[in-house]
Amino acid sequence: MKKYVVAAVMLAAFTAPALAADYYVVQDPTTKKCKIETTKPDGQSMVMIGEAPYATKDDAKAAKAASADCAKKDAN
Repeated sequence: MKKYVVAAVMLAAFTAPALAADYYVVQDPTTKKCKIETTKPDGQSMVMIGEAPYATKDDAKAAKAASADCAKKDAN
């Protein structure tokens, strides 16, 4: 029984960080439209708005709404 508990704890310890997602506010430089993504932008086809990723989607939405770089008519 003890080995199953140890195995479960080890499995949880290694998988929990992988499940944590970062949210990025990104902008298309040609259309100037912003959206929220979970992958880091490459800096060419999409550029990051802000200095760091956001821990939650709600934080990213708030940052997008507050950004002067993003058009207010964008949805997402």
